[in-house]
Amino acid sequence: MTELKKSSFFKSLLRIFPIFLLYLAVFNEFDANYMNLKYLSFNFAYILIFFWTLKKINYFGYGLIFIAGIINDVVTGMPLGLSSFSYMLLCGASSYLRSITIKPNIVKDWFFFLVTISTVNSIYFMILSLIFLIEIDYIFLLINNFFTFLLFFFFYFIFNFYYEKFIAKSDV
Repeated sequence: MTELKKSSFFKSLLRIFPIFLLYLAVFNEFDANYMNLKYLSFNFAYILIFFWTLKKINYFGYGLIFIAGIINDVVTGMPLGLSSFSYMLLCGASSYLRSITIKPNIVKDWFFFLVTISTVNSIYFMILSLIFLIEIDYIFLLINNFFTFLLFFFFYFIFNFYYEKFIAKSDV
């Protein structure tokens, strides 16, 4: 295993794994409705983008995130560029938090994530309803925000473990 950790190919694979997860999330458009749970929904792409742009934007470039948003719009049938706009707003918020934070704190990051996704989703759904006249299910919006907020805390520990174990050590 130590030979694999020293391999530059293995290091490259470990660095692009979060990007692979993002593209898997936008191509698949995971929703718990596959499990016949009516109102269990969360936005895994938001969690990925917020965490990785907060931690280390070098491995999660803005161009790749923009393209992921375009792909998400094509897969979901939404107006082209709207998800990219939302993802860029999310990137801007996490970049702002990264620049003002002296000592990272999970609880502060978690509540800032709630404010950010609420704002981004509100802008997203306002554009959908006011410009494109698409009807919005507000219960779904609230439940999606709530579960995305709750699951961020869980995924934060998983992604942080992955970051510390594989990426931060390889940067040294």
